[in-house]
Order: sequence, then structure tokens, then C-alpha cells
Amino acid sequence: MYRDAIKQLEKWKNMYDRKPLILRGARQVGKTWLMKEFGRLYYQNCAYVSMDENERMTEVFREAFDIDRIIAMIEIEVGFKINPENTLIIFDEIQEIPRALKSLKYFQENAPQYHIIAAGSLLGVALHQGTSFPVGKVDFCDLYPLTFHEFLLACGEDRLLEALDNNDFDTMHVFRTKYIDYLKYYYYVGGMPEAVLNFITRKDLKSVRAIQNKLLYAYENDLSKHAPQEIVTRIRMLWNSIPAQLAKENKKFIYGLVREGARAREYEVAITWLLDTGLVYKINRVKKPDFPLRAYQEFSAFKLFVLDVGLLCAMAHLDAKIILEGNRLFEEFKGALTEQYVLQQLIVEPENDIFYWTAENATAELDFLIQYEEKIIPMEVKAEENLRAKSLRLFTDKYKMRYAVRSSMADYRKEEWMINFPLYNIGNLNRYLKTFQP
Repeated sequence: MYRDAIKQLEKWKNMYDRKPLILRGARQVGKTWLMKEFGRLYYQNCAYVSMDENERMTEVFREAFDIDRIIAMIEIEVGFKINPENTLIIFDEIQEIPRALKSLKYFQENAPQYHIIAAGSLLGVALHQGTSFPVGKVDFCDLYPLTFHEFLLACGEDRLLEALDNNDFDTMHVFRTKYIDYLKYYYYVGGMPEAVLNFITRKDLKSVRAIQNKLLYAYENDLSKHAPQEIVTRIRMLWNSIPAQLAKENKKFIYGLVREGARAREYEVAITWLLDTGLVYKINRVKKPDFPLRAYQEFSAFKLFVLDVGLLCAMAHLDAKIILEGNRLFEEFKGALTEQYVLQQLIVEPENDIFYWTAENATAELDFLIQYEEKIIPMEVKAEENLRAKSLRLFTDKYKMRYAVRSSMADYRKEEWMINFPLYNIGNLNRYLKTFQP
């Protein structure tokens, strides 16, 4: 399975002022595979060390941070000599040995010639911030579930993907039914690597759902393992409320849907824990579209999305037939899945700063408001081919916006005041905007 993040790792490898890299991401998004694949493709040797239940490494990092001694011990562990010019050193599950995490500071200061990538659960790494976290001494790369583009590539649809990457809208029009069919599968399967691999090798959607349920169970267990017992119940209640939150027409997070009479102060810590695990994305509302958008965000008004669209389907117990064949029972939730899908494609781009907007009288809402380079992009998302975009038009007229995007199942279409960008190509929006002139 090819992952686009490998390009970021290649860029890191060639940086003049390269620091040890921490690969961040929720559990089971493919961090270990990506590090090993990067080592295989770009280095002569790969010194892989897992810190999970590794008593020898615990002893190695218990003593003073003598880099020569640590390298010598790693060489014994992996069984070969480490040449800093052509060997990638991998510290996996680094959160299990906090002093190994702290050692990255000394590698950066005293031995920057070594190429080191570390990975661990977002939660485990976050717990050590302020004590042993090497602030300012490491680089970062974020890994998410597979995007729709990566999903198409995994399915062997290189030519379909080529048309998307080239923004070849004529070819997209001819094969739009194929794109839409694959998009429906992606809604159900999502981008978790194990689920995607199962889908492309077995084509068994029931076993895909079994994998998703296993992942959801593992995530809940992980929270129980790390979170203080007094808030575990609140975390689970909040996590399990997200499908109901997204099913609403107004997807602003409402604490009352978690538990009747619930208040923000009771669940703020629970949200923080879910964010630290990488299991949720939090998108804040902004008051007005001015640079920088972060200066106008409202912290009390936000939407919560889950890690992956396929996991959202599993949490909502949506049957494959409902999604693939269409069903009136599915109509309302289709908007939630589509919004989740679009966010998942946009959030992988580090340049995107993503928010949403509602009118003061709540008569209009924009699904997303994106700050990208010098542009602010208002976006409305439609699950079908519905080309009405009342909120988008109201917003662009009110704020005199130069750019506006509606994403739907309809073909590409450029109008005087906006463009319609096909849902199945939304992952290429940034590339398109680089050359787009309103």
C-alpha cells in the first residue's frame, strides 16, 4: 500500500537541519509499516527497535544520555553496525520508555548525523509533554487513515487516479459512475489500513466491519488503560454520542446529547483525551472570514468528527446495502458521512487551517471555511447532485469573497461566483487552487 506521507519523509531525509522525527498518528493508521517501508526504500539498512515491553531498552535508556553508548547498545540489539550515512534508526512505541523520548534531544544536540524516526500513540506521547518531551528538538510528521486517492491506488485504479491528479474533468465525466461506486465503498471501508487491505484482498464487507469493530473495541480499551478512572465513563459517553451529533442538521456539538443536563465543564477533559488519542477532529466556528481565521474562532462552538469515515459507519451500525444501494433511512446520515469524508481529505494537507461558519441568526451555515496560503475558501458540501447552495451564496455576497467552492456528486462546473468540485476529487482541491483565477 503506497502512502503519500512517504514524500514528507523523503523531504525530511534531505533537510540540511534535519532533527529526529516523530511520526504522529492514532493507533493502527500504519505508522510502523510506513517507517519500515521508508527504511527499505531510502536506506541501505534499517535498525528497527520496538520499545514495547523491551526490558533491554529500558535499561539502555535508564543511564546517562551517552549517545555513543546508546548506539553501541542498539547495534547489539539489531545485530549490525550502524552507519549514520545510510542507516535509518526506528524507535517504535517510544511512549513506552519516556527516557527514550527524552534522548531525542541529545541526539539532535550531540549527534545530528543519525537519521532517527520515532513513533508512538498520540496519547502516550502527549502524556510526557512538559517533563521528558524534547520541545524544539524534533521534527513532526502526521499520519492519517488512507485518503480516497490512496484507497483508489490500493484498489489498483491507477488510471482513474491519474485523471484526478491531473484534474482531467473530461475523463472524470466519462467515468463518473466508477468514481461514485468507489466513493461509496470508501464511505463504508474507510481508510484504516487493515480494513482496506481486507477489502482489496477478500472483497468481504462483513469481515471489513468485523475489523472496524475490533479497532473500536481496542480504542476504548486504550482509553481505559491510560485515562483516569473517574473520567473514563464520560469519555466513552462522549465518543459514542458523535454519530448522533453528526446526524443533526446543525452539527454543532451539543453536550445535552451526551447526557441530559450535561455541561461543558464536565466534558472538556474528556474531549481533550479524545483529541490526544487522535480519535477525533475538532473544528471550531469562526465569527467572520478574516486573516488569520484562528483569531476569530469561538472555542465554545465546535463540531467533532471521528478519525475515519469507515469507523463512523461502524459506530452508527450502517449496513453496507444501505450505503451501496441507497435507502431512504440513510438519507439524513448521508450528509454526515459526506462531511466526515470531505474533512478527512482536507485535513491531511498541512497548509489547510479548517473551521466552519454560521450566521448570527443561525439561518445559514457553511460546512467548512478553509485558510489556505493567502486564500480563505468558503465551502458547502452536498451529498448528492443538489446544486442549490443558498448558504454559500449568502456568505459570498455578504463578505465579498473571491473564492467559493461547492463539493457534490455533480461534475466540475465553474460559475461566475463559485466552482462545483466533484466530491471524489476533493483531495486535489489544493492543487487546483494553486492555479485557479476567479
